[in-house]
Amino acid sequence: MSMTKRLAGIVGVALPAAIAMSGCGGDKANPNGGQATSIEVKIDGSSTVAPISQAMAEEFQNENKEIHVTVAISGTGGGFKKFVIGETDISDASRPIKQEEQDTAKSNGIEFIELPVGYDGLSVVVNPQNDWVDHLTIDELKKMWSSTSTVKNWSDVRPNWPNRPIKFYSPTTNNGTFDYFTEAVNGKEKDQRQDVSMSQPTTMVRGIAGDKDAIGYFGYAYYANNKSQLKIVPVDSGTGPQIPTEDGIRTGTYKPLSRPLFIYVNKKSVAKPEVKKFVDYYLANAAKIVPSTFYVALPDNAYEMVTKRWTEMTTGTMFHGTEVGITVEELLSREAK
Repeated sequence: MSMTKRLAGIVGVALPAAIAMSGCGGDKANPNGGQATSIEVKIDGSSTVAPISQAMAEEFQNENKEIHVTVAISGTGGGFKKFVIGETDISDASRPIKQEEQDTAKSNGIEFIELPVGYDGLSVVVNPQNDWVDHLTIDELKKMWSSTSTVKNWSDVRPNWPNRPIKFYSPTTNNGTFDYFTEAVNGKEKDQRQDVSMSQPTTMVRGIAGDKDAIGYFGYAYYANNKSQLKIVPVDSGTGPQIPTEDGIRTGTYKPLSRPLFIYVNKKSVAKPEVKKFVDYYLANAAKIVPSTFYVALPDNAYEMVTKRWTEMTTGTMFHGTEVGITVEELLSREAK
């Protein structure tokens, strides 16, 4: 099976099962019988970034069979809860680390290295049988999704749309996708209406695919790998309706739903040769593997700056709170100045 086909399967509806298997590396054989404990790299966090880290783990373990890389999904927030108390080596994240998470890490003596690895374009999707939604503006999305929304039916959004109840789907509150979407669309992180079915993206795919009146949002890879079951909704932020495309996501013209994706590395874990070797591999191969998982690679010069950040063990975050729409190049250039 080709790498592209194998990686594509990771972001299909069977993703949690794939991740739950904790990578593909086997334990080293014990010459006295049974299985010896393998050398392990522990990763947890974002369901959005998980396909990238899982793909990295598979390819890395093909070359390093003595190292076992586990990739779990607790959501960005759930992953950080474990990371800031030292339970994991690496935290997958679809948003920057928050101040309270940094404070907890500091109180536990955890320093971290923040490494952008790719771009995502949050995708708004509906059921393929939905033949009335041609696009949605940011104002309409806010009208629909904010905590003060009075929208119940499609006709409440536009009068010529069907007078039928909307079924809302979103990621859980532990997901960085939830944090980013609510900040970018509603203007306040975690501000969202209450009557929403909240779950992991793969469950959302099934729900939206089975309900003509459903709408939801998640990372682009989940749409790209399930196109036959979903319909993408172009988003108009004031410059005309746009769907997430590679160029639009990379340049940030798909506004305001383009965002960087990260891994965070515990600086203490770098002392473990297996962790350093895996992160070296991750950055060296990101330009190839990130697109294979239906996300967007950073420009080459950005990977060079990220690798410099890694080799110099630069700790801390480049962000000043949640910054919607900023590119990795802008962040790295700002840090350099």
